[in-house]
Amino acid sequence: MAGVKEDVKLARVRYDAQTGLVPVVCQDANTNEVLMVAYADREAIKRTLATGYAWYWSRSRRAYWRKGETSGNVQRVVEVRTDCDGDTVLYRVIPEGPACHTGEGSCFYRRVVPDADPNPGAEAEGMRTASAEGGEEGEAPADGARAEVSRGEWDAGALERLWGVIERRHQERPDGSYTTYLFAQGAERIGKKIGEEGVEVALAGLKAERDAAAAREVAAESADLLYHLFVLWRHLGIDPADVWQVLEERA
Repeated sequence: MAGVKEDVKLARVRYDAQTGLVPVVCQDANTNEVLMVAYADREAIKRTLATGYAWYWSRSRRAYWRKGETSGNVQRVVEVRTDCDGDTVLYRVIPEGPACHTGEGSCFYRRVVPDADPNPGAEAEGMRTASAEGGEEGEAPADGARAEVSRGEWDAGALERLWGVIERRHQERPDGSYTTYLFAQGAERIGKKIGEEGVEVALAGLKAERDAAAAREVAAESADLLYHLFVLWRHLGIDPADVWQVLEERA
């Protein structure tokens, strides 16, 4: 494989204007075999660079996921590259276990041949079913995954589940966890992330004011901000009830 000829900043990555995502090709750094293709946004790539483990964005669950968090088949990232246009990212990894949820080392174990089947849609339907049963990219739903919430409703329990996940990360400190990384870095790093996420919420708000379709981006950035706030609270020993009490008093 061709060597690196230039270092570029993360800001050079170009994300899809509608989804905020970029396709990520995952490649074995030792064999150069392509293992899988997934998607990431800027935050997922930032987590990958910070922790040294592959992070992605699940389009079906609308949540971040670290490869191997449930299966144990983690991917240690050697380097992150982008193509000449900046609209595709390459993770070069050292895999610890198969990349595919079927147990295959690579997701690309099927070869396409000329179609002679009178019912070519049958196998495709079977593949869609298998994919749905295995979850996107073969990962089981992450802790705190929730059902869809109707417009006009909101699930306060989602905050409790998020806090529960952060509590477990604080106690267990699993390797490769982004939350573990933040706890290890301390209040300075966590606070910097809160500042960054706050700016991103504000910028998304300005964008949504001009284009109502961008409101989803505000929701996504706000969720990132809430997550980092929770991490700071737990790091400092602040219980959410302390914050709710202040809100009650101000009300």
